[in-house]
Amino acid sequence: MSFSLDVKKEVYTIINNRHCAIAELSAIIDYCSDIGYNPLFISVSSENKFMIYKFRSLVKFIFDVDVVINTDIGKSYKIFICDELLINNIFNIINKNVYEEELYSSLVVNSICCKRAYIRGAFLGIGYICSPEKNYHLEFMCNTYSQAKNLKNLINFFDIEAKAIEKKENFIVYIKEAEQIVELLNIIEAHKALLELENIRIFKDVRNNINRIVNCETANLNKIVSASVKQKESIEFIKETVGLDYLPKPLKEIAILRLNNPDISLQELSQMTDPIITKSGVNHRLKKINSIAENLRGKIR
Repeated sequence: MSFSLDVKKEVYTIINNRHCAIAELSAIIDYCSDIGYNPLFISVSSENKFMIYKFRSLVKFIFDVDVVINTDIGKSYKIFICDELLINNIFNIINKNVYEEELYSSLVVNSICCKRAYIRGAFLGIGYICSPEKNYHLEFMCNTYSQAKNLKNLINFFDIEAKAIEKKENFIVYIKEAEQIVELLNIIEAHKALLELENIRIFKDVRNNINRIVNCETANLNKIVSASVKQKESIEFIKETVGLDYLPKPLKEIAILRLNNPDISLQELSQMTDPIITKSGVNHRLKKINSIAENLRGKIR
């Protein structure tokens, strides 16, 4: 099962109270239903069984009416309501005119808890969240601009910077910031998924920090090795052409130390001098040796 379905499985059983149940029912009606007028019907169908089960549970909880879930060979789930009395009761309770296409009434999402429930219903029906191991991305696929605008504004109420774009024939409301995705999971009460995402995020951050440190250390080591090789080549060239006695005593001392210890750092090399000189002092002397070697090479050419 995907991470997105795991989230839906976690939240589809949540029914906190009547007014929040009405808000969540309103979301499923707004985003996931087909409504017919002659004859009057409400049809809700999806391959996502958790949304269908939630719709059935909400109708039972609010109206104490059982509706039937039908399945087909293609694993699609469908609820078809043609009872005119029940349909009118549904639209009356969500404060919506059955013959108009406007979205939720402000009365349905008047309280913060109902706003949360409405967003949860929308996520169950049209939401998707990518596995946090791959990417941080959560989205709602809306059919119309009005749907996307209303849902975006509702999410933004919670200080989440949801954005909306048109994509082919749909309008996508999406969130890409990990912290804001965590907040939305908290809003819809997907606490188990929230903790899983946070654990993955912490692991990825630690891994990325380790990689940065390793890369930095590797780069520094490469610099040390490259500089050491050049220093050793310069010293050996001087030794073979004019001899190390050609060098002033301080430079000769460093040259011998470097030849005998080609793999150690400048700091370690400085601790071997007598008297001890600083790391920058060692570096300065080795640069002088490189310069002398270059001058000798120029004369030989």
